[in-house]
Amino acid sequence: MSFLGLGGKPSGAAGAISRSKIESAETEIDTVADLFNRLIESCHKKCIQGYQEGDLSKQEGLCLDRCVYKYFEVNAKVGELMQSMGQQQFQNR
Repeated sequence: MSFLGLGGKPSGAAGAISRSKIESAETEIDTVADLFNRLIESCHKKCIQGYQEGDLSKQEGLCLDRCVYKYFEVNAKVGELMQSMGQQQFQNR
């Protein structure tokens, strides 16, 4: 299956891309871009103290690896928590 359902489907009503799918894809792209930008900003501030040489030092590389790992771990945990909170609110209605 291709992005937005564009994989060899016939044109016309059955193959048309709905506006809601496009908006959903745009929102998802914006969300991922925001996550990536926040990750870069956060880990850069934490791990890279200044540009002393062209390549990352071993210490900077290790710090960045840990920072990215932790950032995604926290992001996943927050996502799980938000999902469970949403399910609880849905069940309480």
